Amino acid sequence: MLKEGESLPFFDRSDQRGAVVKSDQFIGKKPLVVFFYPKNYTPGCTAEVCSFRDKYADFVDYGAAVIGISTDSLRNHERFSESFNLPFSLLSDTDKFLQKAFKINKQFFGILSRRVSFVFDIEGKLILAYDSLNPISHIYKALKTLKAETVV
Repeated sequence: MLKEGESLPFFDRSDQRGAVVKSDQFIGKKPLVVFFYPKNYTPGCTAEVCSFRDKYADFVDYGAAVIGISTDSLRNHERFSESFNLPFSLLSDTDKFLQKAFKINKQFFGILSRRVSFVFDIEGKLILAYDSLNPISHIYKALKTLKAETVV
């Protein structure tokens, strides 16, 4: 897994709305929260994604962008996003390029993706890497980290 102080990996992907999302569009402009989750429509993942949705205004208040990533297809992300009225980008990682770029190892005998959140500062340096099975804890860790970053 990426370590604190490492740089935001390069990526260039379309999101569920067809917009191209590039990692370098955030560097020097705003903090970025990237959260990886295993699968759309599962209870834990839906709770996690919806918690990011419900607290999205808090992320905006800190000037941060939010991106969710799973191995689901873009079409699946499009339906999932519409079902839950998600205000942020969902990126598809069917080829697991993003998991490799963020140095995320598989869990559960290589079958499922990990639930990991990353917070990058405005310069694109990692300030939090959080790995936990608890889906709701990710939102609070990310917000606490952004709050501390804005106070400094």
